[in-house]
Amino acid sequence: MEKRKKIRVLQIVPNMRSAGIENFIMNLYRNIDLEKVQFDFLVHNKEKKDFDEEIEKMGGKIYRLSYKDDKNIFKYIRDLNRFFKEHKEYEIVHGQMQSMMPLYLYIAKKNGVPIRIAHAHNSHYEKSMKGILLHFFSRFSKKYATDLWACSKNSGEYLFGKRKFEIIHNAIDMDKFQYNEEVREKVREKEGLKEKFVIGHIGRFELQKNHEFLIDIFYELQKLMPNAVLLCFGCGGRQEQIKEKVKRLHIENKVYFKGVVSNTEEYYQGMDCFLLPSKYEGLPLVGVEAQVSGLPCFFSSTITKELELSKTAYFLDLALSPLEWAKFIQKNDKVIRKTNYIDSYDLCKESRRIAKKYKELIERNES
Repeated sequence: MEKRKKIRVLQIVPNMRSAGIENFIMNLYRNIDLEKVQFDFLVHNKEKKDFDEEIEKMGGKIYRLSYKDDKNIFKYIRDLNRFFKEHKEYEIVHGQMQSMMPLYLYIAKKNGVPIRIAHAHNSHYEKSMKGILLHFFSRFSKKYATDLWACSKNSGEYLFGKRKFEIIHNAIDMDKFQYNEEVREKVREKEGLKEKFVIGHIGRFELQKNHEFLIDIFYELQKLMPNAVLLCFGCGGRQEQIKEKVKRLHIENKVYFKGVVSNTEEYYQGMDCFLLPSKYEGLPLVGVEAQVSGLPCFFSSTITKELELSKTAYFLDLALSPLEWAKFIQKNDKVIRKTNYIDSYDLCKESRRIAKKYKELIERNES
């Protein structure tokens, strides 16, 4: 029998910057059997992003559209039609970009792509006119998808309603995030944090991540704990606005904006707790990483309880005041650090499971 050629999966994403969904995809890409499965990427920016070079070194192709640059929906539709007419080699399209999902899945269907995965990563939307419109539009994703995947129960129900969907865990490399006392000491010495109580936050500077409230919490906490500092990782359009707020509160010597780094696993070791007061999430990868690293984690109750993977994960209501958050963190900051192994989030196992699913979808289509 003739050996089947490698499965090429087209991942449709906004771009391949270093952020939650993109890190999830790269984790899979680095661990999936490249003899059997190859990822290619349809991105929505002309500009190169953080992971582009690594993708190409691993044999992945990157196709660039300009929708995020020019916001021209008519050009976008023409570009999508042209792309799928020219690239008949893709049997699987994996939609990871929720906002435009119904449109590109519809055009993929129209051009004969047999397997179209809609993957839900969010469980809510921004309370703005744009957010409401995208929310309404994205709900049509299930109409043009052949398969429905979600990172959590909440995300799946949000996007797909009562339709049946498959949970795909935002898995991580368990070994990479093991708690290591030696690494902790090195990080804290290098960053000048040896005598500090270090609060960590990782997230794009966008409304969803609720940085305004994050800073309000820290402002109250540093009054209760004068040795407290806040490490903020990430980039985004609201970063300068948040920096201005930090200056107004005169806490710029206690808040460190670290940008995007490639060694967050080391910084987790140097932290004393992790804070994520998001307005909404699907199932945040950083929340898994922080818990595996053994950190006490303080999440907003808008985040699904499916993220409760350890005994030191706490969920607080955003209706509570920043001072109430600060007092709760101070009360629950003590923990004996150890790695939490979480079987269902083990990257090796999940990458094998997803590769098997891609293969089963191809076989289903051929039968």
